[in-house]
Amino acid sequence: MGSRRNRNDVAGAPCPAKRRRGDGEKTAATERGEKESGEICLARKVATAFSALPAVEAVALGGSQASGRVDGDSDIDLYVYTTWPIPLPDREAIVVPLGAAKPDNQSFWDVADAWHDAKTGVEVEAVYWGTSWIEGMLDRVLVKHRPGNGYSTSHWYTILNSMCLYDRDGWFAALQERSREPYPEQLRQAIIAWTHPVLRKISASYRNQIAKAIRRNDSVSVSHRLAALLECYFDVLFALNRVLHPGEKRLLELAPKLCAKVPANMRAQVEKVLQGASSADQALPAAIDELIDGLDRLLQEEGFDPNG
Repeated sequence: MGSRRNRNDVAGAPCPAKRRRGDGEKTAATERGEKESGEICLARKVATAFSALPAVEAVALGGSQASGRVDGDSDIDLYVYTTWPIPLPDREAIVVPLGAAKPDNQSFWDVADAWHDAKTGVEVEAVYWGTSWIEGMLDRVLVKHRPGNGYSTSHWYTILNSMCLYDRDGWFAALQERSREPYPEQLRQAIIAWTHPVLRKISASYRNQIAKAIRRNDSVSVSHRLAALLECYFDVLFALNRVLHPGEKRLLELAPKLCAKVPANMRAQVEKVLQGASSADQALPAAIDELIDGLDRLLQEEGFDPNG
């Protein structure tokens, strides 16, 4: 599934400001006169079905299908923007006729429906986001300059890089246009100031919690705290580079492609940390220090004081 905190390297073209009801944007393939993939065609079919609901303001395709990073495990991630919640029976009335072999209705992360298309076997997920809520998430970073606890700009990334499939009155086109604003320097500094100290500076830092868990031979706690540490590490790295956070997937692949500056030997350092975590290695805190040292050197080069 696409990133929920999900999820600016390859952006889908914007929805035109004015369109006929139900029109969707063209993909790069159709612009070249090529046939769209079966997954894109299926996404358009699902979007058209949802467009019949009065609550649906827009439908956009996100994830790897929109970014172009498709592989054998890629699914279809749809974001259904609504002006009011769609009742479960109404959602099922849309999903089941589309060939859902067994839809999963869940709200653990977001309100969403997930299913495997009965004809193709392709996994599809429709995530329902309120229009006011997502506008607020964009305001949070562009206007209020408020960091998150990891993934600070991932919703912004999702808006910017989605492919519009349906836009009832141009609302999504306007939202996506707004998402093209430059990265605010105040946001960059806020993310670094908020997030960097929890790596190892403060007494309750993730690095120190991991060291304590190792002494207790608590491998579950080590894994839990390491995941949080890496979330914050990459949030600082993307902010430092003024790059939107692409979500939790493929970060070792994407960070060097998206960021002009990355720590030397970052991949090897991260892999060393992960290997140490698998056995709660006593040398893990030292490996974490090496990883954070590389990030701190970048911060210093950019005028930040990691020890301040």
